[in-house]
Amino acid sequence: MKTVLKHLAIILCIVLVSLMATYIGLAIYYHNAFAYGTWINNVYCTGRSIEEVNEDLVRDFSYDGLTVFDKDGNSYRIAAEEIGYQFDFIKALEIYQKQQNPWIWIESLYHGDSRELNPVVSYDRQALELIIDEIPFLAVEREETDEERDVAIIRTDHGYELLNERTQVLDTEEARAVIVEAIEQSREEVSLLEEGCYHDLTLTAPMQETLRLWEQVRRFQQCGIVYQMGEEQVPVDASVVCDWIELAEDGSFATDENGDLKLREGAVEEFVDALADRYDTVGAQRQFCATRGDIVTVEGGTYGNKIDREAETAYLTEAFLSGREELHEPVYSQKALVQGQNDIGSTYIEVDMGEQMLYYYVNGVQKISTPVVTGNTSRRMGTPSGVNYVYLKQTNRILRGPGYASHVNYWMPVKGNIGIHDAAWRGKFGGTIYQTNGSHGCINTPGKVMAELYDSVEVGTPVVMFY
Repeated sequence: MKTVLKHLAIILCIVLVSLMATYIGLAIYYHNAFAYGTWINNVYCTGRSIEEVNEDLVRDFSYDGLTVFDKDGNSYRIAAEEIGYQFDFIKALEIYQKQQNPWIWIESLYHGDSRELNPVVSYDRQALELIIDEIPFLAVEREETDEERDVAIIRTDHGYELLNERTQVLDTEEARAVIVEAIEQSREEVSLLEEGCYHDLTLTAPMQETLRLWEQVRRFQQCGIVYQMGEEQVPVDASVVCDWIELAEDGSFATDENGDLKLREGAVEEFVDALADRYDTVGAQRQFCATRGDIVTVEGGTYGNKIDREAETAYLTEAFLSGREELHEPVYSQKALVQGQNDIGSTYIEVDMGEQMLYYYVNGVQKISTPVVTGNTSRRMGTPSGVNYVYLKQTNRILRGPGYASHVNYWMPVKGNIGIHDAAWRGKFGGTIYQTNGSHGCINTPGKVMAELYDSVEVGTPVVMFY
């Protein structure tokens, strides 16, 4: 029994000595290598030397340069090669390896260690400083001192705007330090706004008064009325309303006894007049694409839109002062089938008196094409040009004039006593008949075609008439 115990003790001592030798051996091994389970920048480093790991890290790392952004999103690129950028990981690896205790390597068997290390960077500092000096948004900030920065209300094409040069001012020295640090950290982007390089400057009493006045101007210009002019929209925005503010003789803003801005007398009326001048089309000159293939100029006639200027001025004044926000169609004293500058639209009757042809289009598709006979030009009864419209439809009408009384089955007047109707007394239409044997001014149309036209056309349909 004693012999067995003695042998067991000897075996146990041998095992313990072997374990201790193994533990000490591994500790010595890891003294110049990274511990078990070490990962650096996704590179497995266990048992490897600093030089071996650095070689892999350098191979996997790349840096093209830094993009610097200002508060407005403008950017400037600093390329790595422009500043002689170089890097390696030796120093960082040495520091990290010293943090690992090789005598407690056994802990790494239970939990590994993963690290992200930045390389140690070297570059031409003077070249970087020169490049920073060339960054446009830093150069602009350096051109003006803090004392020169003002707060003012200025007039632009978009209305009055606030020029506040004392807010979000870039500290160029802070910006320079942030850029240098970003390069040294091998960052690809840096935002000077997010890095806190912008600051607000203290305002003087006059500047604070300007800000209070600006709030009044901003509210005055904040108009939400939009005119619907056919397919177009005309917003009454700050670029319009800025002209409605009354100014004093010296050009400053005039105010009432309460210190509020004043609406300039006649300003709204001027806007409505300008709107009407642009979109009123009754009797206006129009460019029309004729079926024969050319563009003709048609002027005059009774068809079109006409804004009720007085009613519209009253509406807009009340709507503006009450702060209404809405999409608005103006009040018309005469309203065409289509609104906007192109008020003929795609459904119309075309009377080409030079070709003696009548066409009827519905939604841009030609439905009727027929020869006609218009007014007798040799007797000075030629049918007048212009854009008119069908203002009435009648059947079984007696047309009367000096020396004649003619029955027609279908009558569609378009301008005074001039209209489109059938003419049973004619056997032929088109050609040059109108020059010597034309009508008294009406558009004579074959009976069968006239019946179809009468059934199809609505009152209000434009009639484009030209030679």
